[in-house]
Amino acid sequence: MGDADCIRRAARIVIDATKEASVIVVVSAMGGVTNRLVDAAHRSAAGDEGPSHSLANALRDEHFAAADTLVSDLSARQELKVQLEKITSQVSDLCHGVRLLRELTPKSLATLSSIGERLSAPLMASALTDEGLKSAAVSATELIVTDDQFDQAEPLMAQVRERAKSRLLPLLEKEITPVVTGFIGATLDGALTTLGRGGSDYSATTLGAATNADEIVIWTDVDGVLTADPRLVPEARLLHEISYKEAAELAYFGAKVLHPKTLRPVAEAGIPVWIRNSFAPERAGTRITQTGRTSANGVRAITAISNVSLITVGGRGMVGAVGVAAKMFAAVASVRANVLLISQSSSENDICLIVESADASQTLKALKKAFARDLDHHDVEYITVNDEIAIVAVVGEKMHGTPGMAGRTFSALGDRGINIIAIAQGSSEYNVSFVVEKHAMRSAVAAIHEEFKLHLPPATESS
Repeated sequence: MGDADCIRRAARIVIDATKEASVIVVVSAMGGVTNRLVDAAHRSAAGDEGPSHSLANALRDEHFAAADTLVSDLSARQELKVQLEKITSQVSDLCHGVRLLRELTPKSLATLSSIGERLSAPLMASALTDEGLKSAAVSATELIVTDDQFDQAEPLMAQVRERAKSRLLPLLEKEITPVVTGFIGATLDGALTTLGRGGSDYSATTLGAATNADEIVIWTDVDGVLTADPRLVPEARLLHEISYKEAAELAYFGAKVLHPKTLRPVAEAGIPVWIRNSFAPERAGTRITQTGRTSANGVRAITAISNVSLITVGGRGMVGAVGVAAKMFAAVASVRANVLLISQSSSENDICLIVESADASQTLKALKKAFARDLDHHDVEYITVNDEIAIVAVVGEKMHGTPGMAGRTFSALGDRGINIIAIAQGSSEYNVSFVVEKHAMRSAVAAIHEEFKLHLPPATESS
């Protein structure tokens, strides 16, 4: 949904799909819109008067221009512009309120950051109607009921099923294609929430599960899931089919193709999810299923994430002390930071965890507060932060029970002279994750990709 051309291309994909089955469409914002809204929200909280009016005008002009391109009928175009004007005017009002209070609450940020999707849904519905397909824009606030964590809300599936079926299925029965705002939902009392950045695909799988869809297709700007990031490994290869578990591990550890929570709603129902390229719809993409496809060497893909920070709590007084880990995790939870990886020395002399770099400062403050007495008594001697690190994750469902996976991984790194800072492996054995210096991330990924010959398609998977 980057611009008018992207919307038109997406509309044609939808029209082709409706020739074979009933379709529910979930849309994201136009390119860059959400980032600009979030930036304006934070600048307003700091007292900056500049961004609100200029952004509201810019968004109105951009979406009006898209309407001019996408909708040929003058009356329909004018009606659409009235809707767009009403939504864009909220930017100034919301930013003004934030600026007056000098406070940006999660609820206010959710409302502001949702405006991009609220603009793109009527645009897409109008574009489909202009192409001859009956369509209607539907706000996800009518469908996706969530808890009250406004910036990382969790859908309440029982209520979502009830509302989705009562609101969407009648439209489909009338051969009207619903276009739903991605990324957003609402609490039981109607307060708008968001599902987290990049949450439109999470919205799609939530609604797909709620309506018992035959399949879900996430249209993006890449061909599918690859064996590695092609910017790190140019010879990375497309995976034609992977399992839910493999896809979830890859998403969690930085693969940009999927929101980390995307597969939660569909895994139990066994609904297949496709990742396909909207710029090349003739390509098959990646199919995500319950079982995926087997690989003889066990490893399916490697992913890496670098915008992370390693926080270490250590000291000789920690050895044998009760409740240290509990105190750490309580402190991290108090600032709602997401822990990506945990590692502990066998002597219990230190415990380290990794959070996103954006959460590092507030996490450090929370830990220093929680361990203030321990630091004063030198039971805890240091709490340090290292921003110059990266996590690399080696993923494959068939790694479970296959001897030598970790050995081959670390031997490949040793041959390249790559130092490992910390290691973590889940009991599921679907991935081995480790921490390296940031500058070594590319070399680490390339070394493991070569060790397991991931550039070559396995015998069980056609190229």
